[in-house]
Amino acid sequence: MNTTSPTQCKAWAQLSTHAESWQGVHLRELFANDVARSVQFAAAAPGVRLDYSRQRAGAMTLRLLSHLAAERGLPEWREALLSGKKINSTEDRAAWHTALRAGKDSPSEVKDALSRMRAVATKIRTEKSLKRIVNLGTGGSDLGPRLVADAIAKGGEAGTLDVRFAANVDPRDLERALEGADPASTLFIVVSKTFTTQETMANAEAAKRWGAKKFIAVSSNVDAAKKFGADEILPMWDWVGGRFSVWSAVGLAAMCAIGPESFQDFLDGAKEIDRHFAEAPLEKNVPVLMALLGVWNANFLGAATHAVLPYSNALRLFPSYLQQLEMESNGKRIDREGRVVDYPTAPVLWGMEGTVSQHSFHQLLHQGTQMVPVDFIDISSNEHLSANARAQADALAFGTDDPKLPPHKQYPGNRPSSILTLEKLTVRNLGALIALYEHKVFVQGVIWNINSFDQWGVELGKEMAKKLLTRR
Repeated sequence: MNTTSPTQCKAWAQLSTHAESWQGVHLRELFANDVARSVQFAAAAPGVRLDYSRQRAGAMTLRLLSHLAAERGLPEWREALLSGKKINSTEDRAAWHTALRAGKDSPSEVKDALSRMRAVATKIRTEKSLKRIVNLGTGGSDLGPRLVADAIAKGGEAGTLDVRFAANVDPRDLERALEGADPASTLFIVVSKTFTTQETMANAEAAKRWGAKKFIAVSSNVDAAKKFGADEILPMWDWVGGRFSVWSAVGLAAMCAIGPESFQDFLDGAKEIDRHFAEAPLEKNVPVLMALLGVWNANFLGAATHAVLPYSNALRLFPSYLQQLEMESNGKRIDREGRVVDYPTAPVLWGMEGTVSQHSFHQLLHQGTQMVPVDFIDISSNEHLSANARAQADALAFGTDDPKLPPHKQYPGNRPSSILTLEKLTVRNLGALIALYEHKVFVQGVIWNINSFDQWGVELGKEMAKKLLTRR
């Protein structure tokens, strides 16, 4: 597998030259000269369609990007990922999150853990004495299950569990999660691989002081979880990174919120994307296209940030989820060979649900001095939201071309975006959407020759905080 610098690849040099030819090209011209552009520059995966016709790219761009992927050894890296080889080189372990949703092809330990999860979740959902579940975790032990529960669970219905989350060591976060709760009817799920995570364990100890008696642990440190007093301990494995772990027992709170059958649909949606990623040719492979277009924008068109705008209140937490997935994975300055990179890696990712965002920062997107590529997530079954998403994409792409308008009312356009369309937001489609971005992140890591599966950059601050606390 190729571990040279991507800048040494022939296709990289060709893309650099090719990018110069795009400086004077406007998206208005591209659509005017090609009535079939919106059909040609699109691809589909199970549950989702990608329209990238509003990207500042052409057929030659995609051809050169595909050549770059081939030079980087993407097919070999993909096979290594999907077969569970140790591609996380700095920690000498696999990154085998796809095994968590592989169904009958999953390892026996995954099947056993999923079976235990179902049994635990079923018991919790049918135990009349339980009214509140509070998930205590942080980072990947919080963002994934929180997203799924918030997007899919139908809160407020009679008989439904109140599932909440606390991730911040600030006591107010836990206080909010416990408002109106009774210790006798509240269950805590403590999620920490090491069972030493500072924020999580501080909240767990605070829960004990509050009077909590019922704890379930999700951890690889069984002894520590038992000593703490957990009634049940579900496993975590070192070959699954936290930000890729929502498919595992880390997702227990989500399973309790949406039910075991719905959680299986969630897994199945991701599994379908895994198959698409493994089998679809590069030019029609949706996560590969998303990754390559991101590389084109960041490395050749100079985009330093990337916005994700889901036009769905149910997906309001999705940008926050992706911030960890993308920036913790690919926010790296050292390549796989220990060399300092001399090219941009992950852009700063940000976003908010539409249409709320239109009254917040879209001014900068349309008329600001920075070019910000955008992913619009369009749920086509909602006509009002869908119309707004597509109108924003068109306005960014085409702008205005009326010389009679004063300068402050002119929209320059030519600002790239893609539209990811889901017919409706189901738990299956949510699983597919998350898996798409997981594979996008992996492909970009391959292109940039960085390890997407470690996160050493978060360690220094934690160590320094511990030292400061011990001095008191």
